[in-house]
Amino acid sequence: MTKGTTSLGKRTSKTHTICRRCGNRSHHIQKSVCSSCGYGATAKMRRYGWSEKALRRRTQGTGRMRYMKTMARKAKNGFREGTQAKKQSA
Repeated sequence: MTKGTTSLGKRTSKTHTICRRCGNRSHHIQKSVCSSCGYGATAKMRRYGWSEKALRRRTQGTGRMRYMKTMARKAKNGFREGTQAKKQSA
């Protein structure tokens, strides 16, 4: 058995496939665990302090923030609901 070019041609099987949760090609097929987000092993997202850059990539504020983007405005008004704005007299 040679250890060069001929051996590299044998590597045809995929160990990792697309993850359902994070979308990365990090889901290990045999282990059924994602090496990026931890899907399959834990309900919590996989995150470590020793990789600051990875935390920045997927922290709050990197997505659409469908709920959180309205919070600043609502907090400014004291989270009031069901009221009508007063008419401004000229």
